Amino acid sequence: MPSVKLQRLSEAEEGERFRIEKLDIQDGTMKRRLLDLGFVPGCEIMVLQKSPLGDPTAYRVSNTTIALRKEESDHIYGERIRDVHK
Repeated sequence: MPSVKLQRLSEAEEGERFRIEKLDIQDGTMKRRLLDLGFVPGCEIMVLQKSPLGDPTAYRVSNTTIALRKEESDHIYGERIRDVHK
C-alpha cells in the first residue's frame, strides 16, 4: 500500500472530509484540549466553514461544531478523504 503524504488540517477546504492521523503539539494543555474536543487520531471530521478572513474555521467533530484558529489546526495532520461517488 502506498504511503500517504500527511497534510495539515488548516489546508483542507470547505466541504472536505479529513481523517486525523496525528497531533504534533508540544504544549500539553493545548493537546489535551484538542483531544477532549474530539480531535483524536482516526477521527473523521468535516470542514464546515471558514470565516471571511480565513481564521477561525468551523469543523464538524463527533456531531459537534468546533471552531479552531489556524495556529491550532496547523498542528493537526492527516489525510483528505476522497468521495468514491464523485
